[in-house]
Amino acid sequence: MIPSSVFPLQVGDPTLLVGGLVLVVAAVTVVSMIEIVDAYDRGALTIFGEYRGLLEPGLNVVPPFVSRVYTFDMRTQTIDVPSQEAITRDNSPVTADAVVYIRVMDAERAFLEVDDYRRAVSNLAQTTLRAVIGDMELDDTLSRREMINERIRTELDEPTDEWGIRVESVEVREVTPSQGVKGAMEQQTSAERRRRAMILEAQGERRSAVEKAEGDKQSNIIRAQGEKQSQILEAQGDAISTVLRARSAESMGERAVIDKGMDALTEIGESESTTFVLPQELSSMIGRYGRHLTGSDVADGDGQLESLEFDEETRELIGLDDIAEMIGEIDEEATLDVEAMEQEAQAIKEGDVSSEPDEIDSISETSTGPRPEPDRGAESDSEGSNPDRS
Repeated sequence: MIPSSVFPLQVGDPTLLVGGLVLVVAAVTVVSMIEIVDAYDRGALTIFGEYRGLLEPGLNVVPPFVSRVYTFDMRTQTIDVPSQEAITRDNSPVTADAVVYIRVMDAERAFLEVDDYRRAVSNLAQTTLRAVIGDMELDDTLSRREMINERIRTELDEPTDEWGIRVESVEVREVTPSQGVKGAMEQQTSAERRRRAMILEAQGERRSAVEKAEGDKQSNIIRAQGEKQSQILEAQGDAISTVLRARSAESMGERAVIDKGMDALTEIGESESTTFVLPQELSSMIGRYGRHLTGSDVADGDGQLESLEFDEETRELIGLDDIAEMIGEIDEEATLDVEAMEQEAQAIKEGDVSSEPDEIDSISETSTGPRPEPDRGAESDSEGSNPDRS
């Protein structure tokens, strides 16, 4: 048992009660004197209801029991604007709602100038939203959201500035027409789309027709050009064929004349006549072919017939190389006839030595070149001595 001298005070002692009460009052006083403000808040201090200033973030000591602190969040805050029914300028009912982003710039004015700034801003945004939509037509309210946002923010700026509140932005979330207006809009949209589809289809058909006509035009032009070129080539072929046939006929005619002339010379050489008259045409043709004889003493020029004077493209086109071979064969045959004629003339000279040498030389010269002018005196002598001149 603990002696009573250690605890002189008893449980029911008034001194103990007073001491406990003092400790409680002291603790409460200390608690009421300390005010902690967060970093994103500001505190409005009032003492006996009188505004004394703003408390900065951190630990603040205020008068106990007679002080009150009102905190204000300085961060950007979001306020939902409830759905509002409005009538547009063209008498179309719509329902719209929005979101307003605000920020407290001056806590003192927000505390002293307005009661519950969040509710005040929300109510002001509702009335402004209805007013803005009422000044616009239905199509604008559905398509020009940015203009609605800007107008609401502008309308809210002036009154909220007096409250120390800044409206950072306003976003209209949805604008919904009535059910009847929705049905009419759907019909209008459907009709517009059908109209556009018909226009596009008509334009497509017209474009297809134009492209088809253009294609037919190009095809006709190409076909006409092909027919033209074909006719030109056919005409050129006919012309070349005609020229070749003419030149072939000319060559064959000259050859026939030369053959007949050679036969006539043969008959003349076998006759007893000493004076002979040859046509100039026969002598000129014999001269033409005689210039191409190998070893001829009358060859001159470039050694080519005039009928072979074609350029390379024409030679390749009409195949003059083959024609040259054919003409070469004709020249060879003509050369053989001339040699036979010379042999016959030599035989005549050996068989009849008394024959006039001048006359035989004239025959030889006539067979290889132009006929010289006869001597009038010798001709008269011949006529007198040989009346049977052929």
